[in-house]
Amino acid sequence: MSSYQSLHEGWTVSGADVSGLPATVPGCVHTDLLRAGRIEDPYLDENETKLAWIGRTDWEYETTFTATPGHRTDLVCAGLDTVAAIELNGSLVGETANMHRGYRFDVGSLLRDGTNELKVKFRSAYAYAEAQQQRLGNRPNAYPEPFNFIRKQACNFGWDWGPTLVTAGIWQPIGLETWSVARLAEVRPQVTVGRGTGRVELRVRLDRAADEPVTITAEVAGRRAQATVDGIEALLILTVDDPELWWPRGFGDQARYDLSVTLTSAGGATQDTWNRRIGFRSVRIDTTGGGYTVVVNDVPVFVRGINWIPDDVFADRVTRDRLAARFRQAADANVNYLRIWGGGRYESFDFYDLADEMGFLVGQDFLFACAAYPEEEPFRSEIEAEARENVVRLASHPSLVIWTGNNENLWGYEDWGWKSELNGRTWGSGFYYDLLPRIVGELDPSRPYWPGSPYSGSPGHYPNDPVFGTTHIWDVWNTDDYTKYAAYRPRFVSEFGFQAPPTFSTLRRSVSDDRLAPDSPGMAHHQKAIGGDQKLERGLANHLPAPRDFDDWHFLTQLNQARAVAFGIEHFRSLRPLCQGTIMWQLNDCWPVTSWAAIDGDGRKKPLWFAMRDAYADRLLTFQPRTESPLTAGGPRTGLEPGAVVPPDGAPALVAANDSRTPWVVSTTVTRRDLTGKVLAEAELTTTVAPGRNATLTLPAELSTPGDPATEFLATDTGTTWFWSLDKDIPWPAADYTATAERDGTTTRVTVRANSLLRSLTLFPDRLDPAAEPDRAAVTVLPGASVTFTVHSGQALDATALTTRPVLRCVNDLV
Repeated sequence: MSSYQSLHEGWTVSGADVSGLPATVPGCVHTDLLRAGRIEDPYLDENETKLAWIGRTDWEYETTFTATPGHRTDLVCAGLDTVAAIELNGSLVGETANMHRGYRFDVGSLLRDGTNELKVKFRSAYAYAEAQQQRLGNRPNAYPEPFNFIRKQACNFGWDWGPTLVTAGIWQPIGLETWSVARLAEVRPQVTVGRGTGRVELRVRLDRAADEPVTITAEVAGRRAQATVDGIEALLILTVDDPELWWPRGFGDQARYDLSVTLTSAGGATQDTWNRRIGFRSVRIDTTGGGYTVVVNDVPVFVRGINWIPDDVFADRVTRDRLAARFRQAADANVNYLRIWGGGRYESFDFYDLADEMGFLVGQDFLFACAAYPEEEPFRSEIEAEARENVVRLASHPSLVIWTGNNENLWGYEDWGWKSELNGRTWGSGFYYDLLPRIVGELDPSRPYWPGSPYSGSPGHYPNDPVFGTTHIWDVWNTDDYTKYAAYRPRFVSEFGFQAPPTFSTLRRSVSDDRLAPDSPGMAHHQKAIGGDQKLERGLANHLPAPRDFDDWHFLTQLNQARAVAFGIEHFRSLRPLCQGTIMWQLNDCWPVTSWAAIDGDGRKKPLWFAMRDAYADRLLTFQPRTESPLTAGGPRTGLEPGAVVPPDGAPALVAANDSRTPWVVSTTVTRRDLTGKVLAEAELTTTVAPGRNATLTLPAELSTPGDPATEFLATDTGTTWFWSLDKDIPWPAADYTATAERDGTTTRVTVRANSLLRSLTLFPDRLDPAAEPDRAAVTVLPGASVTFTVHSGQALDATALTTRPVLRCVNDLV
């Protein structure tokens, strides 16, 4: 049987003035240098700028190991970052130039009996990319870095949320595999289900060291198939009657079955094994009428999604436990879909195994983002090899529901001035429209392929047309107010978002400015978006009172982010069935930074997370205006349930969106009140909403027509509110409340009883203990009502500090 010898011990790294430094494998040179105290933490203050030399340096990793030659022995490199030459005992084994694929080399003839010396020499990624750029001619991209001329994680070269830290190293496992007769080179299960029967078409490809017949045996759910082969390929088919189906979160259980493959020689000796857990489910994208609907097991799924970026710049830090924590945060926020963005990585086995287990749907971008990519060699061959490897590697995972060709490159070519700059040079279209769909169609025809995000369903359509396919909405952040989301009637929104700084404790850990200010040196360095602070200021000026100090600015920018994204999500959900999904940008950060993330670089929840959780609830009540718009597909009423009564343009309606699997009997009291809490009008509204449907409830005139828009608002008895005027234009009463804190073990309950209307009451206990976390944020409390925040913390928290500014905040504070 084959055996594997890990080669993860005894490594050193050398380069520049560094010699023989102990190195961790898997890992990278940055973390090796940091561990040894040779560099300062690149995530703190402005340290990143001092470390640009690392990416422009050649690095050499070296180790020794003991081996006994015999049979066939391969050096298996699961991932090298990125341009490397491998030497064994002074002889060149091979060269690599792609971080996104693995390599295997037959080294049996080079091994010595006893001590062997292995070196992996990494050339500077910059040197390689810039040489390719000069050879092939420049191609436009979003940032002044050559990331599109090397098959390496693009965001290593910096992004509008990420640092420029160009890594090198052995980032995936490396080892020796010794085998004889034959090995399982590729196992590719195509899993389908239909008419009560699950079907596994299992395609196996062998590597051989001998010509003798071998037997392949596959088993799943008590079914067995076997083939004896003389060649290198085999097809085995297994069928399972009435299998339990794998369902997305909220739709059913995540049933999985163990699938095993065993390779035996003619004498019955086991030569190799392969094991995965598979799920029986069907998936397709319904594009009827120009739409985009994810359909699983013949059930349409409204996508409540997030965009996922690498959770750390340094991949070896992203453990299974860390992924599980992030996935739990996504699940707790009612997310059902993870889109893996094309400037990062093909995610790990642990990522997909957790997604399978927890019922997340996953969309995986091929790794192209925000740039024109050359199609000449060596890139075409590398990209084909990378795509083939990863399509096969991920084929067993039921969570993976679609491959997408790229992020924003079709849009960029059409709309960002690329055509004139390219002047006929290749830019990637041959990958997105030909090579990649052919590979997916050949290797994994059970899954759909979509050429890009955004994409309007046809090369003849403008790629970011909201009327068709998938849409990215970025004018809101870049130029317009977030209320412009209401002007859109999209079919599916795969990116949209709004910025805010990280939590206060994350800021204080990562930025040591004596006086924190939006433009203080550390804060400014951790704002990577061009004009980002000015856009934050514009957003505040449009909606909220002017901040008086940094504490105000921090609270208000986080609140504005939460409101902006929730406004978009609720609007898009209210348009079903016209709109069938939203994927907000973004769930996570890769370091501490001001960004669009709901969870900051230290893993802490921003107020946005709580707003997203509420906006993505299975059952949502939301006030929605219905206004005319040039961005409408079919008029302002498109997307309402058939037969719904439509309110006058501009008047709010109450929309009930039911993503649960049971009917929802809605019965709510809606009141119109003044700022003292006095009820000016009220009505009981009732309806029943079928699973996967919306209902629109028209408000009677006494509710929908305010006497004074600046001092009146609507509220349901479940906490949904609607204000006719912007916060900055409302004469808020001074905050008047009583607050108490009671501790019970590791839990503290903070109860606030409102004597006046309290707008967007929020608790920030991480200011007292970085580990402290509340259970809610931005709660509007009516006079006479109370709210209790449950805070989990590992230490006792000061009751007085918990119940006063800047820990306990509301908009009224700025009166």
